[in-house]
Amino acid sequence: MKTSRIGHWLAILIGTLYFLVPLAATFEFSLRKVRGVYSFEAYRVVLADPHFQASFSFSVALAIVTIIFGMAIIVPMAYFVELRLRKLRPFIEFVTLLPLVVPAIVIVFGYLRLYNSSSLLPLTNSSLGTNFLLACGYVTLALPYMYRSIETGLRSIDVRTLTEAGESLGASSGTIIWRVILPNIRSAMLSGAFLTFAIVIGEFTFASLLNRPAFGPYLQLIGANRAYEPAALAVMAFMITWACMGIIQVISRNAVAARH
Repeated sequence: MKTSRIGHWLAILIGTLYFLVPLAATFEFSLRKVRGVYSFEAYRVVLADPHFQASFSFSVALAIVTIIFGMAIIVPMAYFVELRLRKLRPFIEFVTLLPLVVPAIVIVFGYLRLYNSSSLLPLTNSSLGTNFLLACGYVTLALPYMYRSIETGLRSIDVRTLTEAGESLGASSGTIIWRVILPNIRSAMLSGAFLTFAIVIGEFTFASLLNRPAFGPYLQLIGANRAYEPAALAVMAFMITWACMGIIQVISRNAVAARH
């Protein structure tokens, strides 16, 4: 029994060191920009860079568009699959897992082939069209995580009973989704939204090949030309991602506590 506990703690210790030691080393290196002293000079330089502000703002705006666009597609689809098309659930789950199997570079080359300047729908001819294409790509990348969050939320409530109650009062399907279903899966939607936000902020392939000024290509450009600023950016990206994961945990615990 005692040996088993020692093995558990040893596994936790090894896992913790595996993740934290590289991050601690990166953080320590980012503080060495001023010779002989530790300082946050690299962080100050990064935060004052107008290209950082522009790229981060662009990625945040695109993340918001991606979340809204993705929710508008996935929530009704998951709702009707749960309500009336349960036989299609294995097929839908297979389709939603495809972005994990097909590399992002293959998807973006397919987009460029379909929507280039000589195609019937030349989205890449304008910045607005390319941004829309980029948002579509991000919805595809976030599909496995967003769909499963929404599906888990729908399975935790009685969709059929709530829908029949709404229909008995004369509500349409849109009204039922908006006023009955969405308030009951709010925590699942927020989990999917934060996961999508973390994916969009760190994405590089789509933004680079579509030549958009997102945060991922900016991080790669800084990494190729600076020494200490990339480490500061990496630490900041980790903090944003962990903040999103922490918020998801808090929301999940509150949802479980509310149900009990």
